[in-house]
Amino acid sequence: MMLGIDYGTKRVGLAVADEETRFARPLEVIDVTKQDAIERVAELVSELDVRLIVVGKPLGLSGKEGPAVAAQSVFLAELRDAVTVDVREHDERLTTVVADQQMRAAGLKRDAQKQLRDAIAAQVMLQGYLDATR
Repeated sequence: MMLGIDYGTKRVGLAVADEETRFARPLEVIDVTKQDAIERVAELVSELDVRLIVVGKPLGLSGKEGPAVAAQSVFLAELRDAVTVDVREHDERLTTVVADQQMRAAGLKRDAQKQLRDAIAAQVMLQGYLDATR
């Protein structure tokens, strides 16, 4: 099992993909004001037998590191200390835009979109990683 993470300072979106089908699906969104994201990810690594974690790298449209990189770097370092599986980064440019488009196309109401956005962004990022590594 692979775990995709869309890191944010307020919410952390999670998605999973199995190694056989290589199709990502949204899993959950962690509200970091209510739950420790590192702790929850470590739980999921154990529960789901995760072998690889892919964390979205917040790059700007130009490909340069954006302002969110500093916070994501701290999260990434803490995550690597907390788990024993391989943790990789993958470009997450436009994942939220794609997630919003998918939710609108599916006809989801605004409240549902708000709840799912980060998990779907994690799915988009993880699927991009899977497609790039085929």
